[in-house]
Amino acid sequence: MENMLARARAFAEPLIADETLDTGENTLAHADAVAAIVAHMGGSEAMQAASYLVYSCQHLNRPQEVIAKVFGDNFAALAVETTKLVQVQAQARGAALGAHGADGSGAQTENVRKMLLAFSRDLRVVMLRLASRLQTLRHAAAIKKPVPESVARESLQVFAPLANRLGIWQVKWEIEDLSFRFLEPETYKLIAQLLDEKRVEREGYIEQLRTQLEEELKGQGIAATVQGRPKNIYSIVKKMRGKSLDFAQVFDILALRVVVPDVKDCYAALAWVHSHFEPIDEEFDDYIARPKPNGYQSLHTVVRKVVDGKAGKPIEIQIRTEEMHDHAEHGVAAHWAYKEAGPKGYAGVWSSGEYDAKIAVLRQLLAWERDLSDGQQGQGLFDDRIYVLTPDAAIVELPQGATAVDFAYTVHTSLGHRCRGARIDGTMVPLNTPLQNGQTVEIIAAKEGGPSRDWLNAELGYLASHRARAKVRAWFNAQITHETIAKGREAVEKLLQREGKTSTRLEDLASQLGFKSADHLFEVVGKDEFSLRNIETLLRPPEPAPGPDDGVLLKKSRASDKAGKGGVLVVGVSSLMTQLAKCCRPAPPDAIGGFVTRGHGVSVHRSDCSNFRTMAGHNPERVIDVEWGRPKVEEGSLYAVDVAVEAADRQGLLRDISDVFAREKMNVIGVQTQSIKGTAWMTFTVEIPNTARLSQVLKVVSAVPGVRSSRRR
Repeated sequence: MENMLARARAFAEPLIADETLDTGENTLAHADAVAAIVAHMGGSEAMQAASYLVYSCQHLNRPQEVIAKVFGDNFAALAVETTKLVQVQAQARGAALGAHGADGSGAQTENVRKMLLAFSRDLRVVMLRLASRLQTLRHAAAIKKPVPESVARESLQVFAPLANRLGIWQVKWEIEDLSFRFLEPETYKLIAQLLDEKRVEREGYIEQLRTQLEEELKGQGIAATVQGRPKNIYSIVKKMRGKSLDFAQVFDILALRVVVPDVKDCYAALAWVHSHFEPIDEEFDDYIARPKPNGYQSLHTVVRKVVDGKAGKPIEIQIRTEEMHDHAEHGVAAHWAYKEAGPKGYAGVWSSGEYDAKIAVLRQLLAWERDLSDGQQGQGLFDDRIYVLTPDAAIVELPQGATAVDFAYTVHTSLGHRCRGARIDGTMVPLNTPLQNGQTVEIIAAKEGGPSRDWLNAELGYLASHRARAKVRAWFNAQITHETIAKGREAVEKLLQREGKTSTRLEDLASQLGFKSADHLFEVVGKDEFSLRNIETLLRPPEPAPGPDDGVLLKKSRASDKAGKGGVLVVGVSSLMTQLAKCCRPAPPDAIGGFVTRGHGVSVHRSDCSNFRTMAGHNPERVIDVEWGRPKVEEGSLYAVDVAVEAADRQGLLRDISDVFAREKMNVIGVQTQSIKGTAWMTFTVEIPNTARLSQVLKVVSAVPGVRSSRRR
């Protein structure tokens, strides 16, 4: 620690001495000023030294490694984390540039969330950022060049409330006044001028009043210390706008603070003040009986001094104990101690220990959130969030109602999968116990393993986080997918063996069938969503379509001779070979026509088949009249037809539709499915005795949940 400040400055100087920040300020001069501000805030030499290391990061290839080698891991982590926060805030400001209005609530919320990240790592990061921002504002004021509006607004809406929450009042007031000076320069100048004009008169009257009140209280046996309270320009503007007062009224308000030994003296002093001055009833607040959410306690009253029946100027008086004053003045910073890193590498600690420090900061953070939401119940920025701690005192943000399982998944997906038990504040609890703000959570995990299906049961209350629930589902889906792919691979490989095609590359096969990879093919085969017949067809392509016939055509007259009486071929009866076309799959009592093929007999098509019409147009002499055989002859015959189904894709859809065909005693001999963006298209090849029977079954298929249409192809 010896000469740490000098060493850090010497390390940084060659890197940053000739550099300038975006504001135009020399980087080394800025670091010097930040170190001085940190010292004024109570930071040790080590904290001041960190001011220089932060600005060195961007000039080093491996800042964490280099700084750790020279100054230790603790300083390296602090410098790198602070640099990250600077970058994150710059991004947030950039994203908020399009936002309009004085409120800037969207950008403010985002910045609060970014600050939250800093809290969870190291409070010293926040202190360095406060000091740096104050110096940026001071530099701009000194060179009389305003900072960008986004920087000024962020300073006012994020940094000033944070300084207030941490109890660094001088920094808070200065950031507020400088930010306001850049945001509303005309109003700032006017108020500063009016304040200056009445300063001597006002300060003289306050001193006279302070001395009188202190002596009178001591005469009553109350050992009080009375102080005048300075007013910064921004607080005057807030009071003026909040209470619709004009300038004169605001400037005339005088402010005193009375500090006494204990609580009973607070009320005794209040009783004396109210008996000797005229109180303004609506301006009285008892924050001792009802402390503010951040723990602030004090009595607030506004009185007037009556002289010759005439009431004088309003006097604001705060009455509190030494302990309350210490809390109000210094907040978190009151107990701050900057030391070298402990065994866990955390340097911003209270004397009572690192763990207590983190707990206190967590409480302050929640109170800060209430400040930013103007104290409106249910309107907080994080009303739906809770904050708990790891055993190492890092803060973890979770949704309201979250459990130890949610916590485990937030820390790391693997820890969530292996979570088997939990301790909350040292006590073993069921995994579905809802967590509360500020609790410390320790996860008991197995070396390996996966989640329980019970965690997905909403009624059992194991998970409140959507992200954690998605991670559990993803784990189970991955297991199912793995098993399905293995099943599909086995089926495809057996088919290739049967076909004598074991040398076929599986990736090439998948590509020819229109799949991205072999695993995608195996998955749909394993789910029974892709028929192996499709692969068979690919491996054994059908005969080429008939071309122009060079030989003797079978004339209709000759076919008529074979067909029997009436010159009409009877399907399945006549000696001439017939086959039902696969393109339209005719079945009784469809209107049909025949086409004489080359070497394969007569191909029978539905009359409305587009292929049949095309072939007949090109070769009308090959068309032959055909008709279905008589029912008694054809009894027991089955015909294959294609049924097209469109439906909203869901688990079990294929099974449900297949069940309908099974119940209706229809044999399914082929299935093809395709799913795109939640819609499933399915083609079932079924055997039927006639189309009348099919119409009845299609009505039943249409009633299956999710089915949008079912029709014969």
